[in-house]
Amino acid sequence: MPRLEVQIPAPDGNSPGTLHVPDGDGPWPGVLLFPDAGGARETIRQMGDRLAGMGYVALVPDIYYRAGKWAPFDVNTLFTDPQERARMGALAGVLSNDRIIADAGAYAEFLLARPEVSGAAIGTTGYCLGGRMSLVAAGGLGRVIAAAASFHGGRLAVADDPSSPHLAADRIAATVYVAGAQDDNSFTAEQAELLRGALADAGVDFTLEFYPAHHGFAVPDNGTYDAAAAGRHWEALGRLYQDRLASA
Repeated sequence: MPRLEVQIPAPDGNSPGTLHVPDGDGPWPGVLLFPDAGGARETIRQMGDRLAGMGYVALVPDIYYRAGKWAPFDVNTLFTDPQERARMGALAGVLSNDRIIADAGAYAEFLLARPEVSGAAIGTTGYCLGGRMSLVAAGGLGRVIAAAASFHGGRLAVADDPSSPHLAADRIAATVYVAGAQDDNSFTAEQAELLRGALADAGVDFTLEFYPAHHGFAVPDNGTYDAAAAGRHWEALGRLYQDRLASA
């Protein structure tokens, strides 16, 4: 499957990225993949390859493009090394909801303009930080996002946070799939109930469940990667996109 290096025109410069295209004759539905806090790297690009193998044109952007060239993270020490955690915090800290939505709009526009991509709406998926970004994008872009998934995403519904994604539930047009991790302080049972209530009250078509696995279960280079949970996540994504992107 072709993997193309691309430059995506974004609000504050070009975001380097990779475009992952299925074999054969298209066009195919487009999917935007938001990386976890470790950012775009080979493991994430391999996940883009897998989406292409499922029949979707996947775009993996550099969500930290505003920083220019940045040194890759080792995700196994990212949260235990104070200096690396601070460096990641500085990169992620500039990603306000407004910037996430503006960037996601640019990524979606880029995808939908590609000749390989069909339809007028895309799907999203995200992991950890990217899971939150996936829901923020869905709340900010409306009908441009037909299906939005979040896997072990954090801070999806925080009662005292004015930037919490659940507050934009009434602006989500997508079908939403959220899979939390067990023993995850970034997305607790209390947050799940708050998110569930907000989505239900807004009339959003959604599924929210917890996997018997730890935070990071879906991304292969995480120390907490769980093959069974990762397989379940791919099956859930396949169902979500098959149901919503074929007619988007």
